[in-house]
Amino acid sequence: MTLASSTRTSHRTGSTQVARTGSWVDDLWTRLTADPVRARRTEWVIIGVLTAVAALIRFVRLGTPQRLVFDEVYYVMDGWSLVNAGYESEYPADDARDQFASGNVNGFDPDSPSYVVHPPFGKLLIGWAMQIFGAEHIWAWRVAVAFFGTLAVPLMYLVGRKLLGSIGLAAIGAGFLALDGHAITTSRVSILDGLLMFFVLLGFYFLLLDREHHERQLVARMAQWRKQAHRKDPRIPLEPVPSKWSWTVGKRGQQPPTGPDYGPVVWNRPWLVAMAVTLALATAVKISGVVFLAAFCLAAVGLDAAVRKREGVTFWLSGAVLKQAPIAFVLTIPLALATYLCTWWGWLSTEGGYYRQWASEAADRAWTGAFGWVPLPLQSLWHYHSEALKFHEGLQGDHPYISPAYEWPFMLRPTAFAYDYYSQGQSGCSANECVVAINSLSNPLMYWLGTVAVVFLLLYLFVRPNWRYVLILVGVAAGYLPWLLTGRTSIYHFYVIAWLPFMYLAAPVALQTLAGSPTDRRRGRTIAVNCVLAFLIAAVVVSIWFMPIWTGAMIPKWYWYTTMWLPGWR
Repeated sequence: MTLASSTRTSHRTGSTQVARTGSWVDDLWTRLTADPVRARRTEWVIIGVLTAVAALIRFVRLGTPQRLVFDEVYYVMDGWSLVNAGYESEYPADDARDQFASGNVNGFDPDSPSYVVHPPFGKLLIGWAMQIFGAEHIWAWRVAVAFFGTLAVPLMYLVGRKLLGSIGLAAIGAGFLALDGHAITTSRVSILDGLLMFFVLLGFYFLLLDREHHERQLVARMAQWRKQAHRKDPRIPLEPVPSKWSWTVGKRGQQPPTGPDYGPVVWNRPWLVAMAVTLALATAVKISGVVFLAAFCLAAVGLDAAVRKREGVTFWLSGAVLKQAPIAFVLTIPLALATYLCTWWGWLSTEGGYYRQWASEAADRAWTGAFGWVPLPLQSLWHYHSEALKFHEGLQGDHPYISPAYEWPFMLRPTAFAYDYYSQGQSGCSANECVVAINSLSNPLMYWLGTVAVVFLLLYLFVRPNWRYVLILVGVAAGYLPWLLTGRTSIYHFYVIAWLPFMYLAAPVALQTLAGSPTDRRRGRTIAVNCVLAFLIAAVVVSIWFMPIWTGAMIPKWYWYTTMWLPGWR
């Protein structure tokens, strides 16, 4: 949020009247950021406070509940067998879940591989943390997701700062993520979706860094071209003249060019490479990460085309798509594929994993012809993925918390990870009835603002096009549209966590629009800023009130009812 105070001078019949602008918040913010030293200090304080708050919420009482919750039965137990055997294994005991919770964590059978449909990297992170801290400690099951969930908050600040260019707007976005119930529960229950969110957000940050780095190189090389071309033809301007729409690759017109035909090719793009590797890791957490990889690569091509157009490249779109994009493909996709395969190293380097011997078990299974050279383990891995894809495509169910994707923007049916009911005197319950719940329910004020803000940005693009709004919408679309278009019925609202940060990047933009500008008259600006502050305070109060149902604290049943605003939340 651009916060500054200013004055305006108007002249009336020989007299000068100074009309004050801005608000008391603008005045305070001006003092806090009056010079680079103060601004840097303010920024570090904001990052430190938000990270500390996020860490406290996510780590305190991390061992509660003292049992496997929701899909932890898959990811914790599979993660432990994965880091020990190299692949996920079955736990044959009928009471394996209870035994694991009581400390008997080595009840898996390496000779009985488990069929799983998610890649291994997220489970590896969970398992490695258990190896470091001890799998017998319940909090150690969840420490990996809590760590990355906490780290996502300062990362969110960096993304907001880079994308929106404002300390205030970045702080609001990061604050929303720190205090949102959806982000909290997926950081306190050891499932994969919070990890997916972190790596998607990190990949987005690298995309922003690549945009800056790539633009600097293009601008410098275009300036050099104009300087050299101007010596030969003085009609060619030294300053960039934006090109008009031009996809064609044919002859140019009779007018002198304002830039080269297609523009230069840039190989030096380390942040684009980092983005590809990071999003390959996101894909290795959940396969839906590949959609973000494809979407962000396309966004990088679009950003390149926009710079070429602004710098006067004649065939700027074909230059971006046909000249630079193939280089970007070479820099990203092979390395992303190699990174993804590396996360399967345990399965590839051992022989007992599910489907591991598929290609070698029957003579008619191995590939022949042009792909006959592919090693048999990789052929088996391909079959594994094809079977997992069929599983996901045909997955149906009647789980009580199934929520169609069209409901997600309205948060009609969030997922309950755990519910336990107690009578007076049981486990410290002092009321007539008590509830211990872990409900993956976002702060409704924040979430619904995020939904409205996404629609606002989509409409605002027609009024004031902005690459920042486009990137936010690309992040939302990459996460949401595949689920909206899928034929699966067994899907859940907690999947939203993967693109929730993009909703919370849109929200500050909407609030900034409502708050107006620091150059607005003081009365109107003050009223608008006070309204925005009142909303933010109300959102914080709601987070504090909802905290027990996000962290599994025991509360009276009447308290629990006050958090169930809609029938579908129960």
